[in-house]
Amino acid sequence: MISHSDLKRYLDFAKETAVKAGGILQRKARVSNKISFKGRVNLVTEADLASEYFIIRAIEKKYPEHSILAEEESAKNNNSEFKWIIDPLDGTTNFAHGFPFYCVSIALEYKGNIIVGIVYDPLHDELFYAIRQGGSFLNGKRNKVTVEKDISRALLATGFPYDIGASDDDNLDNFARFAKVARGIRRPGSAALDLCYVACGRLDAFWELKLSPWDTAAGILIVQEAGGKVTDFTGGRYSIYGKYIIASNAHIHSRMVKALTA
Repeated sequence: MISHSDLKRYLDFAKETAVKAGGILQRKARVSNKISFKGRVNLVTEADLASEYFIIRAIEKKYPEHSILAEEESAKNNNSEFKWIIDPLDGTTNFAHGFPFYCVSIALEYKGNIIVGIVYDPLHDELFYAIRQGGSFLNGKRNKVTVEKDISRALLATGFPYDIGASDDDNLDNFARFAKVARGIRRPGSAALDLCYVACGRLDAFWELKLSPWDTAAGILIVQEAGGKVTDFTGGRYSIYGKYIIASNAHIHSRMVKALTA
């Protein structure tokens, strides 16, 4: 059993680390960044690598016995019950183009459950965070999902998988379906921030497919602790290692599931 004081200690460490990593991204944003390609539309920049290097070294120094799963570096498995899950720059394409929507995401998993989640948007200096059974916050103010019950008045967000050019499972059918019934849909380009925007009430719901654990690990806890609901497309239990996610204010969740399984 992890005590509240232990959770708070992990949270404080993750908050400090995420903010410092965000500072690295901002410094890199002011200079020319070398860009590499992991696929036709999947990029990695020097900023990704520098941010991840800093976060991993910080974890290794503070918690050398813990495991680490990070986007750009191979997993470090210490057979620990604790695993840090890191996205050093969620929204790399946005960052590479100077589009102001990207973040650092850090989560701590314990025995298969996310117990700490941090998402830091360095451009707007917004720090979203949550600990299990301890609430969800944005810069110290408690997050709360919307109370909207009518999907026709809802603002949704989504994204498209990197293999959109080669796969029929591309989310375009779902986008078209929701475009007909929702008030609006946004495609900002950072799943971690999309989830946080559901948590703080800027969005009513978010759905996407083919994400990786580091895309959602921190954000799902931030949504759940704000009173939201997170499942797979069928309404079943969501796993960060799964393929499909719906995160909502809970009130329109059944309507989202119905549309996505039609």
